[in-house]
Amino acid sequence: MTAPAPRWPAVFAVTAGIFAIVTTEILPIGLLTPIAAAFGVSAGTAGWTMTVPGFVAAVAAPVVTVATGRVDRRLMLAVLMVLLAAAGFLAAAAPAFWVLLTARFLVGLVIGGFWSIGAGLAPRLVGTAAAARATSVIFSAVPLGSVLGVPLGTLIGQLAGWRSAFLLLGMLSLAIAAALLVLTPPLPPAEVTRLSVLSGLLRRPRVRTGLVVTFLVVLAHFGTYTYVTPLLREVVRPAVLSAYLLVYGVAGIAGTFLAGRFRGGFAVAAALIAVSVFVLPHTGPLGALGTLVVWGVAYGAVPFCSQAWFAGAAPDAPEAATVLFTASFQATISAGALAGGFVVDAVSVPAVMTCGGVAALIAAAVIRGARRTGGPASSPRPARCPAAPPRR
Repeated sequence: MTAPAPRWPAVFAVTAGIFAIVTTEILPIGLLTPIAAAFGVSAGTAGWTMTVPGFVAAVAAPVVTVATGRVDRRLMLAVLMVLLAAAGFLAAAAPAFWVLLTARFLVGLVIGGFWSIGAGLAPRLVGTAAAARATSVIFSAVPLGSVLGVPLGTLIGQLAGWRSAFLLLGMLSLAIAAALLVLTPPLPPAEVTRLSVLSGLLRRPRVRTGLVVTFLVVLAHFGTYTYVTPLLREVVRPAVLSAYLLVYGVAGIAGTFLAGRFRGGFAVAAALIAVSVFVLPHTGPLGALGTLVVWGVAYGAVPFCSQAWFAGAAPDAPEAATVLFTASFQATISAGALAGGFVVDAVSVPAVMTCGGVAALIAAAVIRGARRTGGPASSPRPARCPAAPPRR
């Protein structure tokens, strides 16, 4: 049964929260050069601003969810947004690089808790009939963070300094916290996620395959996209860099809503990411723009497909499945940024693109293999990402 219409504003409030989180998490991608210059560190070291939140979020996802299992989910979402605001203000005022990393640690706590609770709330907010549409709306916040967040943050950083971008995000986070309290209905826990439930899910073959696939695809993407700004600066004028990132983000929105329309979408997305990162270092301005469009569409489908995979593998434990999705996704974001930083410092930015392309190709092969053996990639349901495992 469809939930009352007033709960749709709650969906948009959750979407706004994820938008703020995603923007805060990936903002350093567009500001990597000025951040490195401000603290006198290398681009690879500045990449730790991407590494720290992901590692912390991977641990925080199960810890925060289990520790707060009996707390109203609306209250938890609002508290986490206040914590995100504090992280933004601390980053804006950071006098040293370690203080900035402390702020990024707080961001990781928010990511782990908010994603694990909020990403699977759609059925409770709008009912099962509209859950797929509401989930697409919530996940559209991921590419929206690229469309609006990173380009605007990059532009603000160019005009007023990188600290101003974090300050504004802190203010936005406070406003979203208030909106969540006003617009979201009380959400007492529908289930209590325990560590025993999580460990039980890890024994399921489809869940383990989902972890492998998510690791490979996200490693390929963030190991390369974290350092796309230094690469683009060699190809296009700095004045149009924000526009290029904006085009990438718009393509990502399209990819999110296309994710459930095509059979084999997860494998296709991985393959297109591979092609994009192989090609990008060898293109000119127009070629780079076209490549970013393809890359954006492909990666826009990834979070939706990955979440669908875990949800289909564990339909009896939706919040626990979301915890695994969040933990694996965030851990790999950090691993990708960290590994990419090592390659960038030791070799070059084009070299990290090649490594990412290889990882993406392996991911596509694993997904196709799972489909041939009747695993998660074989679901015929058109309403979900075609790579999601069938419900049983």
